[in-house]
This record gives sequence, structure tokens and C-alpha cells, in this order.
Amino acid sequence: MKKNNFFIALFIVAIVAASFFEFNYNKSQEKIWITDFYDDFHSFNSDNWQDQRIWVNNESQCYVPDGNYGTREVSNGTLKLKVVNIGSDYDCDNLDKFGVKHPNTKYVAGRIASKNKQEFIKGKWTARLRVVGGSQKSMFPAWWILGAQNNESPVQEEDEDVCWPMTGSGEIDIFEHHGDYDPDHFTTGAIKNLGECDKGDWWSYRTGVDVTLSEFHDYSVEWEKSDLVYRLDGKEVHRNVGLGDNYPEPMFAILNFAKITENYMEGEWTMEVDWVKHEYRNN
Repeated sequence: MKKNNFFIALFIVAIVAASFFEFNYNKSQEKIWITDFYDDFHSFNSDNWQDQRIWVNNESQCYVPDGNYGTREVSNGTLKLKVVNIGSDYDCDNLDKFGVKHPNTKYVAGRIASKNKQEFIKGKWTARLRVVGGSQKSMFPAWWILGAQNNESPVQEEDEDVCWPMTGSGEIDIFEHHGDYDPDHFTTGAIKNLGECDKGDWWSYRTGVDVTLSEFHDYSVEWEKSDLVYRLDGKEVHRNVGLGDNYPEPMFAILNFAKITENYMEGEWTMEVDWVKHEYRNN
């Protein structure tokens, strides 16, 4: 009888051990996100970012370098990008993609890009940010990624010769707020490539999401097999089914605060960014 009890106990131990090793094996095979880029903005790191000075979307502000007029500030562990009314006309040197110079303007702003600094193929991009004070007319803060072969300023490498939104210069918008519409609202989604230079469909792959803009939130996009999945604070809010493979190129990140229409503004607007990161799957 004692012998039988011994073999029963040994059998139970073997079952428990097998279950333990199977559990740990499965855990080791589980796909997890691994961070390969993280900036928490305790300083402005030029290994990660550069100012991007360009005129797009008929915006009424001028992007200025080096945080001039307080348009880019790193303090208390966050990045602040601002639109500032400086009260008098500024001789803007921003050019559009055809070389046309931006008209003089009293509005100046900050825009940074990780182009030729931090560029990644697929994975997951996330930024934690807020719009200080909430929405006002003409605001256009944005957090987005763009193909690394984009041929717009700054052009620094020989292969930066692909026009928007062709493959190599594709665009994915993670967070955009247009202040002339709903005040606590942002849009997210990919830009549809219509097959020609400068021909993109902004709306077909996009959705709108309600959010309290003045509070910090995590805004992200990730590649899930062939899908693009957009998340707000980790919760899925939109999905571009089957579109992930349309963006096989390395992509860089852009953070900017623009003034999109001619509505008057005084003082300054601020988008505050706590951190930005990129992650990849372990297998």
C-alpha cells in the first residue's frame, strides 16, 4: 500500500512539474513589446530630434528654429511646442514643397522631427501629451509618422527623393486636433495613397475620437500583423484593416503645433509632451 502511495505521489509531482515548465515555456514564447527608443524630455536631445521648418497645408504660422520666441521649450520633464503671436510681422523663410516662400506672419511655432535620428520599421509608436487649456479656433496640434524617404525639407540623404504619399513617404496620423471643429476631439488614421505625387485621401481611413484634450493621454499606433491599430490610453479606438503592409518603410516621428486657419489668436498655445517611445515585438 505504501509503495502504491509513493508512485501516486511521484506521478502527481511529475504532472505539476510538467505544467510548470509548459507554463514558463509558453510565457517565454509570448509576444511582448520591447522599447528600443524612449525620450522623456529631461533635455532636448539632438540625437533624437531636429527642428523641421517647412510650409504645408497652407498653415498661417512660421516654424522657427532653436525654440526662438519660446516656441520649443523643455522644462520640468516635458516638451512644450507652442504657437506664439509675436505682435508684428516676421520674415518667414519656410518654403513649401515647390520652393514658394511663406508670407510674412506674426505667428511663429515649433515643429520637431526624428528624421535621420530615430527611424523604425513598423512596431508601435506612442506619445503621452496634452493641449494646455484645451481647444481654440484655428489650433492644429499633431503627432504623426512619415516615411523616411520623404523629399521635403530637410533633405539630408541621397535616398530622400520620394514624394508624399508614395511608398517610402507614407503618412500615418496618430493624433490631430482641428480647433475649428469639435473642441474635445481628435482624428486618427492613415493617409490613403492615390497613386500620384501630392495626391492623398485624408478621410477614407480615418476616424474621430472624443477626448479631454487638456488632460494627458497616451496616443499610439501599432502594427498588428497586417492591420494598423490606433489606441487611446491602451484602448483600441480605430483599426485600418489590412493596411499595415502599405507602410513597409522606416518611418520617423513628428510633433508640431500649427495654426491652420485665419482665425485671430493672442498670446500663445501649448502642446505639452511628457514622453515619446517606439517599441517592437520580441518575435
